[in-house]
Amino acid sequence: MGVLFSFAGCASLAKIQPVPVPVPREASVPAKKAAVAAHKTGLSLFIIERNKNANIVRYDANLTTDGKLDPRQPVAAYWVLLAEDGRRKNLNWLEKKKAYGIKIKPDPSNSGYILTLAAAPWMPLAVKNIGDAVRAEAVINGRPAALQKMFIQARDGLMGPKVEYIELYGKDLQTGEDCREKIVPK
Repeated sequence: MGVLFSFAGCASLAKIQPVPVPVPREASVPAKKAAVAAHKTGLSLFIIERNKNANIVRYDANLTTDGKLDPRQPVAAYWVLLAEDGRRKNLNWLEKKKAYGIKIKPDPSNSGYILTLAAAPWMPLAVKNIGDAVRAEAVINGRPAALQKMFIQARDGLMGPKVEYIELYGKDLQTGEDCREKIVPK
């Protein structure tokens, strides 16, 4: 189902324009938004889109009744099968271990957590409660930002999928402006 990839050895190429995500004809934008909205088990942190199909991996913050990140499982990751019927599906073992799975540990400097994606241990994300909101923070173009989505462009090869580039999208934490960075494996 998922594309396996490795981010190791990437360099930033921030000035390259993004490639639009292909959307299957049968999956309309309103239908996709409705399917994503139907999966609100927690607060959405960010998603991963891919060029392979319209399916996404969604990362949600799990909260306790008092609105704090749940220390038992602060973040949940799962598929939303938008290329099919919009249902939720758990990541399989290989996807958890090699690509979209997460490791999460408490951040000793604040009340949040440090999250790393299995395929991107070089890019730690801070998951924090900010008032009534929760967000995943990353460095995008050298600046702190609230991560909203990642897009992965990959192609099939003899040894399995090969990542051509990754794009990070978010909001600059200081200016509030949209920001984007393209990362190309070396």
